[in-house]
Amino acid sequence: MTNIIQLDDENTLQVIPSLFPDSDDFQLWGSIFLAIDKLKTIEFNEGADRHQWRFTYLQQSFSLNFEYYSESIWITPEGAAATQLLPSLLEHFCLNLQQ
Repeated sequence: MTNIIQLDDENTLQVIPSLFPDSDDFQLWGSIFLAIDKLKTIEFNEGADRHQWRFTYLQQSFSLNFEYYSESIWITPEGAAATQLLPSLLEHFCLNLQQ
């Protein structure tokens, strides 16, 4: 099961999967993770040790970030309007992960 928590004092959602994906598998993992109602993927960017899925929620942009070496996955808003939607996005993910 995947858990998501909002980090205190940061505009970040930490994603904690029960099985951390390998670097080569993150593109597929992220596309499945983001395949829920009200989310639309925009693009995938791949680097040497960090990858990113950009997506929208309620017409605001966010990024799902992956860093292999620190075994970290997190979501960040892109802009002030997206930052205001972060609690709603967290609730939306939690409701969909329970199904």
